[in-house]
Amino acid sequence: MTETAPSVQAELDRLRESIDNIDAAVVHMLAERFKCTQQVGHLKAQHQLPPADPAREARQIARLRSLAESARLDPAFAEKLLNFIVAEVIRHHERIAEAH
Repeated sequence: MTETAPSVQAELDRLRESIDNIDAAVVHMLAERFKCTQQVGHLKAQHQLPPADPAREARQIARLRSLAESARLDPAFAEKLLNFIVAEVIRHHERIAEAH
C-alpha cells in the first residue's frame, strides 16, 4: 500500500469530516420528518383516512425531482429516496391505523 502525502490526507480528513456532519444533519432531518408524519398518521387514523395518498405522493415526487434538478442531484436518485421514505411512512400509518 502506498503512503498518502500529508497534504492529501489532510484534505481527505477535512472532506470526510464534512461528510460526517452532513450525514448527521440528514439523520436529524429525517427524524424530524418522521415526527411530523407520525402526527399525520394519527390524524388520518382518527378520521378514517387511508394511510396512502397517491395524489400527494405524485406531487411530492414531481416537486422533489425539480428540486433535485436545480441542486444538480440526479432526479431519479431523489425519486428513489422519496419512494423509500414514503413506503416507510405508509407502513407507519398502517400500524397506527391498526392500533386505533
